[in-house]
Amino acid sequence: MRTRAVTILVGTSKGAFLISGGPDRNGWAVTGPFCGGWPINHVIGDPDTGDLWAGGGGDWHGAGIWRSTDGGASWSVIRLTKGTMDNWAANDQDFAKMIGWKDEALPFTNFSQIWSLGLAHGTLYAGTKPANLLASHDRGLTWERMEGLTKHPSAGSWDGGAAGLVLHSIVADPVNPNKLWIGISAAGVFASEDRGKIWERRNRLSNAEACAHHDHPAAPRNGETGHCVHNMMRAPGGEDVLYQQNHHGVWRSTNGGRSWDDIGQGLPSTFGFPIRVHPRDPNMIWTLPLNGDSAGRYPPDAAAAVWKSSDGGKSWADKRDGLPQTACFFTVLRQAMGGDRQDPAGIYFGTNSGSIFASLDEGDSWSEVARHLPTVLSVEVLDRS
Repeated sequence: MRTRAVTILVGTSKGAFLISGGPDRNGWAVTGPFCGGWPINHVIGDPDTGDLWAGGGGDWHGAGIWRSTDGGASWSVIRLTKGTMDNWAANDQDFAKMIGWKDEALPFTNFSQIWSLGLAHGTLYAGTKPANLLASHDRGLTWERMEGLTKHPSAGSWDGGAAGLVLHSIVADPVNPNKLWIGISAAGVFASEDRGKIWERRNRLSNAEACAHHDHPAAPRNGETGHCVHNMMRAPGGEDVLYQQNHHGVWRSTNGGRSWDDIGQGLPSTFGFPIRVHPRDPNMIWTLPLNGDSAGRYPPDAAAAVWKSSDGGKSWADKRDGLPQTACFFTVLRQAMGGDRQDPAGIYFGTNSGSIFASLDEGDSWSEVARHLPTVLSVEVLDRS
């Protein structure tokens, strides 16, 4: 496989960072923070052009998407909703001058953050908090709301998780531009087969009786998986294999989410945030279990391990080489595990304590390539020829 330059794209509570390792994935160098110090929930890049997008914001800034067309050397923001700073600036000319504020109309009003981004078939997608799905057909300069999801018949019953009602996973079919999947915490998985005009809710269990013994509030019930999806990915290939890490369990679907199988047997807990799939092997996956939603949300026994399956979740092995094995209390959040497309594939994750760990042998061993960053909210990888 042709060697590519690798850059880890990191979203944090204090801006975006780029960690460059070059074609040999070595000598990692950190640059940043970018994006005006905004909280950045997700950073993605286009491997064909090198363009970067970073989505975030919050109550103070409002929601916005930062864009770089020169590999991160410079950034500009497309603001989508107003925040508290707009109210301050509107009533204080000195403050408005200090922050360079302009009184301008913004296109949306009912969400405060961009939570996730996705690029597929020339369309850029953004998930918001509260949950909406936006689409841009001009590389992020202008946006429209995908009303088919916003007006879904079940929308009135969606309940937010602890982080709020967030649309955090945007999954596209690499060949068929009509197929999309999204994950909303805590409304579950939705799929569209007409580019987002009509959405179907897909949370059905393949075997409801097998999960009847769970009594956790987020556990599967009434024939469906728990609706608090934490992260979701599509496996490579043409079979519509999906994996999700749920608030309660790890799940696999072989039919595009129409039914789900519990594949969590062998893991040390049912709780975790991210899941990652190999770029070429649909049966190789990684996740990072935590000790429980109300038990601290850190690695079981305070010893970090990434758990790897090479058979689609039938069996799991804990990979600890290079990870802290004593007094380890970090959390790895839902979008904080990424991967490159090299051979062997590289896997990367970030912690709420500001570290980035990398594995260049498909998860078997790990090294810390950056530390002392702000709270890491997302990790993705840009590898370019």
